[in-house]
Amino acid sequence: MLLGFLTLPMLMSGTSVALPRIGADLNASGASLQWVVIGYFLTASSTMLVAGSLGDLFGRRRVFAAGAVVYTAGALTSAIASDILLLDAARTLSGVGAAGVMACGGAILGATFIGPARTRAFAAMGTTAGAGMAIGPTLSGWLVGSLGWRAAFAAFAVVGVLIWAGTVFMTESRAVTRPRIDLPGAVTLIAALALVMFGFNQASEAGWGSVLVLAPVAAGLVSLVVFTMIEHRSPHPVLDLTMLRDRRFMAWCLACLFVAAGPAGVTTFLPTYLQGVNGASAQAAGLTMLMLTAPVLLMPQVGAQLINRGVPARALITVSLLMIAAGNAWLTVLHPGIDALGLLGPLVAIGTGMGLVVGTTDAQAMNQVEPDRLGMAAGFLNTVRAGGATLVITLFGTALINLLQARIGAVGPAARVAAGDLTGPGRSLHATQFTDAWHIALWSVAALCAVAAVAVWALLAPSRREPVVPGGADALTHAGK
Repeated sequence: MLLGFLTLPMLMSGTSVALPRIGADLNASGASLQWVVIGYFLTASSTMLVAGSLGDLFGRRRVFAAGAVVYTAGALTSAIASDILLLDAARTLSGVGAAGVMACGGAILGATFIGPARTRAFAAMGTTAGAGMAIGPTLSGWLVGSLGWRAAFAAFAVVGVLIWAGTVFMTESRAVTRPRIDLPGAVTLIAALALVMFGFNQASEAGWGSVLVLAPVAAGLVSLVVFTMIEHRSPHPVLDLTMLRDRRFMAWCLACLFVAAGPAGVTTFLPTYLQGVNGASAQAAGLTMLMLTAPVLLMPQVGAQLINRGVPARALITVSLLMIAAGNAWLTVLHPGIDALGLLGPLVAIGTGMGLVVGTTDAQAMNQVEPDRLGMAAGFLNTVRAGGATLVITLFGTALINLLQARIGAVGPAARVAAGDLTGPGRSLHATQFTDAWHIALWSVAALCAVAAVAVWALLAPSRREPVVPGGADALTHAGK
């Protein structure tokens, strides 16, 4: 299971390093090139909740194994894709497989461990995921620079086979009560998330007032309302809406969202900036990203130790969100020609804020949930996390193109600059315009993360009737679950 949590984040963070080379090889830019990253996140976030519920029903190990097979098929197809549309489709398929691995992997941990052991297990998951994020840009940068971007996808296909083979040694687990599949709820949820994200992605080229944007977004919001109505009436909902009434569970879901979304824009698009504006190689860009991703490898166990030694989880998550906000704001020092030392402080701040609570947020949220709903809860958490990251990646990339278009005057050149193509006359001016767009996007993300920190702190406040327990009341109150 941990091999899945190592590889999937590696493919997420590593793909961003390859975007400029993919765009050049397949003659792609704008929305179609962004979809190489967004399509993966989109389908993963759209189907994770369904995958978690299917794991409760049919067996978490079985759905995990099926996800590994689909993930491998998508990675293999990505390696041999001859045009951008096929690559986008293959990445979308990989996201479906990733949903099964991520949702059921978390549920397998939740079903296997209880109490402090659960905190340590999820910290191990966070450390493993952090290792994937840390290694991803560097490994992909080396593969892309030495063997080409196709080799990176081929390598992940091989690892996918190993993940599938490892499921033979897993113990099966499922919910005691096996309800029927809520097919109408599953279909409307997937449709709602997919339509909204697709609409946002089209805004980079069509504009926010275009029917290509407004129609799918409106249809997605209507589908979300229909999904809520279906879940209220379904005897066996894919998402039990009563879970959302628990303010602590919702606080940790909000925390998961912004811990993933806060660094998402930087993780995805900074390598493109470094390669396009500074002329860095794919290997150099990947190494630079280690300053952000290495703390995600090192800090999860630190966060788990702090929780188990009495540091309130409420305080830890608030500090982490504020660090992510501060790191995004600090990164506005970004300018053409900036060296690695100038990026060290902001990238380490973002990575440390993220790493301190990776895994801990999942463990704290799972402490609020009954055993029979662990798969549903894990699926919902991963839907929120991946959906938030997808939304920020989409809006961040769209904002860069829109802001560049306002300065350059045409969407085509703006999309090429945002894809890292600054060749031709006006390179210096385009680099300055690209940097200005980055500053606006970074300040926006920083403000949202700061607001989220305040909201999470408030939602996790103990009620007057509850005792304050050192080390996080949630961890001890629900330790026996």
